[in-house]
Amino acid sequence: MRFVLQLASETEWIKVFDPRDWTIFVATSESAKPDVHARIDLRVGEWSVTLRGAVVTTRRDPDGIVVALDSCEREKINYLNGFVRGGLLNRRELRRVMIRLPVTYGAVEGPAKTFTKDLNEEGVFLFTDRPLPETSQLHMLISVPEHSEPLSLRGVVTHTVLPGDEEPAGMGITFSLDKAQRAKLTTVIGELERALEAGTLPATSME
Repeated sequence: MRFVLQLASETEWIKVFDPRDWTIFVATSESAKPDVHARIDLRVGEWSVTLRGAVVTTRRDPDGIVVALDSCEREKINYLNGFVRGGLLNRRELRRVMIRLPVTYGAVEGPAKTFTKDLNEEGVFLFTDRPLPETSQLHMLISVPEHSEPLSLRGVVTHTVLPGDEEPAGMGITFSLDKAQRAKLTTVIGELERALEAGTLPATSME
């Protein structure tokens, strides 16, 4: 089952998440049996993350369900907890270049070609009607204007948007980079930003 959890502010996370047993409360009028798999699309303004788990029980007053989060969601939860406490930077505040760049990546059926939706130092969103499962690791080659060699990057799928959702289908990927790769990526993003501002990017790179 899929649920949307819209929070008015980041601090409301404290009200819905119980750190004692790693459960999250989702206000909903829908009923769900225990152990049913649940996908929770958590949204705070423009910021969003997908969490997965299993229904534990239902509640009344207010109506809703309690979901025990999967252990593989630990990194996301640690990030959320740190963000609410003010100890971490909101990744949405990182410069995000809205740009269409050709990408080749390793899909289940072999190499697949697509385009980026946006890109920053932490990750990238790729358009695809067949996103890989969350937590999948993949290798990407991102072609950049004025560079003879594509960026060779690795990352982990952290959230997916499926066909039929309100947003274009695809997958969000968080990079797994060493120091040298991150420095190169930062340089390239700076170049792309300046080219966008100057209007010198090829038309195929513009959204």
